[in-house]
Amino acid sequence: MAETLDATGTSGDLPRRLAASLADMIPGAARIRVHFQHPQHTWPHPCARAYDAAGRPIRLTRTQAVTAARWVMRAHPDAALAGEVHDFDLASARLTSAALPAAGRER
Repeated sequence: MAETLDATGTSGDLPRRLAASLADMIPGAARIRVHFQHPQHTWPHPCARAYDAAGRPIRLTRTQAVTAARWVMRAHPDAALAGEVHDFDLASARLTSAALPAAGRER
């Protein structure tokens, strides 16, 4: 059976599958903040941070952070090209633009 594509050319259930995979990879995460320009690098470098439902950060390994960012980038290529910080909500499987946090607040 062929997958149905939405207006962006991706499968309609791709975001839900991505959210389920990220929730399995990062237990307790409610939101993944993704950016493709790491604050400590001058070249493009995918980076992600995870937060629980209360907004507290969840520690990620480097592998988890890069993998999560790459998965979101592949599922939402237009967002990756925008160069902005995005939040991927695991409950709703929605990617939204996020304002940059104050310097030094996220680590």
